[in-house]
Formats: sequence, C-alpha cells, structure tokens
Amino acid sequence: MAVVGIIGGSGLEDPKILEFPSDIVMRTPYGDLAAPLRKGTVGAARVLLISRHGRQHTIPPTQVNNRANIWALRAAGATHIVATTAAGSLREEIRPGDLAILDQFIDFTRHRPVTFYDEFTPGDMKHTPMAEPFSAELRDAIIGTCKDLEIPCHEQATVITVEGPRFSTRAESRMFRAWGADVINMSTAPECILANEFGLPYATIAMATDYDCWKEDEEPVTWETVMKTFRANAEKVKGLLMAVIPRIAGS
Repeated sequence: MAVVGIIGGSGLEDPKILEFPSDIVMRTPYGDLAAPLRKGTVGAARVLLISRHGRQHTIPPTQVNNRANIWALRAAGATHIVATTAAGSLREEIRPGDLAILDQFIDFTRHRPVTFYDEFTPGDMKHTPMAEPFSAELRDAIIGTCKDLEIPCHEQATVITVEGPRFSTRAESRMFRAWGADVINMSTAPECILANEFGLPYATIAMATDYDCWKEDEEPVTWETVMKTFRANAEKVKGLLMAVIPRIAGS
C-alpha cells in the first residue's frame, strides 16, 4: 500500500488530520528538518506530514531546506507526495479562495539548491526529464475527489515560483502573466524538481489567496490578506486531503 507524504504550506503547517500521530526526529545528509516529521493515519492510509516552513512558520521561503524535506520523506517510506501551497492569482477567473491543481511550473528562484546531484559519477550523468513535472495519476485523483466533494477547482494551472519573501512589483506581475503563468508562489520550485529526481510522484493543491498586484482595481497583496483568505478556506483543503489520501493509498 502507498504511503502518502504531505507537505503542508502556509496555513497548513500542522493540520490536525492525522489519527494516532507521533513524531519522527530525523537527521539528513542535507541538515536538520525545520520540525520533526509527523506520522499517522487517515483512515487506513499511512501518512507522513512535514511542515514546509516549520510548525510556527518561522522559516522564510528561501531558507526552506527542500532537499532535507524530500530526502526525509523518502527515507521514512513515502511513495507519493501531495503538497499544499498558498498562491497569488494571475488570472481573473482564478478567484481568491479557488483551488488550482498545478500541471506546470516556471522556476524564477535564484538562491536555492535545486538538485540532489551536486556532482556526477563518471558515465552516470543525472539529467531528470521535467516536461510533465506533476504526476498525472495524483492530479487525476485530486481532481476526481474535488468533483466527488463538489469542490470547484481549476484542473490546470502553471505556477511561477519566485524567491520571496517580498511580493512582486506590478511590472513583474504583468511580466509573469505575459509568460503564461496562472498563479504565483514561493515554494513549488525546487520542491517539485527534487521529488522528480527521486522518482516520487508529486502533486500540488494551490489555493489562490489574492490577485498579486497586477489587478489594479484590487488592493495589492499583503501577508494579512493571504492568511485571511487561507484561514477562511482551510477546511476545504483539509477535507479534500482527508478524502483523497485513502484514494491515493489504495492505488
């Protein structure tokens, strides 16, 4: 049976969705985790939960130890990863509170380790295909569960990941729209890249919390706006996770 790893993002650092929870303190070749890995169950499904920014959200986006997080999930037995993230919307039709099931990313980060392969073994060069970075199997399971629960979702969306922690300028926000990005966040890259390097099926549930700053008839995004929207809609994401995890684990 599959073991589902969950990476909790802004507003879902420590969702109380696990039964029989306990912590696993791990050391990794890439340094310590921001918080212990939490294991438990959702129904009969085995689950591993990691808090991307720490349980009190003390780790800024650039300082998230993505390599340690992905390494720890695989070492603890995760076979699939479902991540959650807050995102700014770059499209009128993706409204604050909407869910988007990502299918492509653009990596606009600058300062993060982006690979496990810091050097190559002679004759074994590691160049990971990334044409379809998000697992079609997981995306289908999430989208199907959204339909079952009558939760509207955008079934495709390209995310652009920026360094942060600052938000975009209007010029940047307009540029990202011109590039074809639909939402913007500070977390998908290199997290998704690293999961692919380890061969772990990976999918992301993104919640739109704001319109970034391209939409001039809306107030520019602030952290307070992000968290207000996320708190108002967090139960929707938690309900989706609790329904989709057994579906994935039974596959």
